[in-house]
Amino acid sequence: MTATLQTVTTPDGPFTILSDDAGRVLASGWTDDPEAILARLHPARRPASLRDGETDAAAAVDAYYAGDLGALDEVEVSQYGTALQRAGWAALRRIEPGRPLTYTSFAAALGQPRAVRAAASICARNAPALFVPCHRVLRSDGSLGGFAWGTAVKERLLARESAD
Repeated sequence: MTATLQTVTTPDGPFTILSDDAGRVLASGWTDDPEAILARLHPARRPASLRDGETDAAAAVDAYYAGDLGALDEVEVSQYGTALQRAGWAALRRIEPGRPLTYTSFAAALGQPRAVRAAASICARNAPALFVPCHRVLRSDGSLGGFAWGTAVKERLLARESAD
């Protein structure tokens, strides 16, 4: 598979999108380093070759940062994982901007209220950041918890979404 890489400028820094030939986002994040994006994918799922180009998802990122927080909802993603992981990633996309959940609430939403560590792992293994908004899950005390792209980015995303 050949995949397309595109880096756009955002208020939170460079944001790189990796998409397949069908336009589905495979991985994304706040970096301009292609290797950092590829590292988000399991080695068996990494594309055989890369090309620089335009992605359909870039317009949605621009719209999101311009204030259209729903612009990301229609962007297709492609993720591989266990049934629980796939259910979790789908559930993350249903979390409304400005209404973050705790890891405990997220686990309960998956029908696995005791699987808080699994819920956190689902967030940690989320490759298409922003499009699958794992930043909308917080610790039970309301603190940020971790984020692959840094807690400062997570904090700014949450502040942007709560201001809407």
